[in-house]
Amino acid sequence: MSAVRLATKYVEKPWGCTDLPGPFPDGAGRQIGEVWFDGPDGQHPPLLVKYIFTSERISIQVHPNDPQGQARGLGGGKSECWLVLAVEPDATLGMGTLKPLDGETLRAASLDGHIEQLMDWKPVKPGDFFYIPAGTVHAIGAGITLVEVQQNVDVTYRLYDYGRPRELHLEDGVAVGRAEPYERAPVNIAEISDAALLDRDEAPFALRLMTLAQGELRLGESGSGLSWFVPLTGAGSIDGKHWEAGQCWLLDGAAMLDVTEPARILVAQH
Repeated sequence: MSAVRLATKYVEKPWGCTDLPGPFPDGAGRQIGEVWFDGPDGQHPPLLVKYIFTSERISIQVHPNDPQGQARGLGGGKSECWLVLAVEPDATLGMGTLKPLDGETLRAASLDGHIEQLMDWKPVKPGDFFYIPAGTVHAIGAGITLVEVQQNVDVTYRLYDYGRPRELHLEDGVAVGRAEPYERAPVNIAEISDAALLDRDEAPFALRLMTLAQGELRLGESGSGLSWFVPLTGAGSIDGKHWEAGQCWLLDGAAMLDVTEPARILVAQH
């Protein structure tokens, strides 16, 4: 298969936004929290790329790892990563807790809302990149636009939801959660042009940032399996088909990429 543009799916959320940036005009007037790139044709590749837009904090939540997910009848677990694109003043991401919490303390804090004060809310700026391994207790704060790449397993265990009338999943969340400080140092892509942001030694998938000038290049290698081409800026063609920022393309093996406007792109591989 040559490069296939993945369909854009708009997902409404109570914490979403009604004014999305230019690449997403179909979200106007709806409270869109996520834009998914899934498929093609009803298929679900092993990774899911999405944009997230927040007007309020999302739930404090956790995801299982692969063995935990499989033990619960799922295809696997869900590790994810975030690249922050835009923020409002004082925007924060919740990653880990200020101190280690045992399961009983995590459950009690989730029930009475004290978990909100125990989270480590880190200030963020555009270009910040974070890897969120399965089991990390986390949340995304208000006023943030980011790109998320994740294992394509639709499983979220909510621990706390700020009083919203949505289901919580305390039993599973406490069982799989690691309520402890988040230790991984952040990376900011404003300071780099090309880098491996993630590799398979630390994550279930690899992610690379590339900065491209005008011209042609070969993306990927024949027989290298599936990869996801995510243009953050720029425009051009891939295997003769037009691409631009705000899209996601699924590649099986190599593809010829023509860059007509200088671009920054992400390439994910499973």
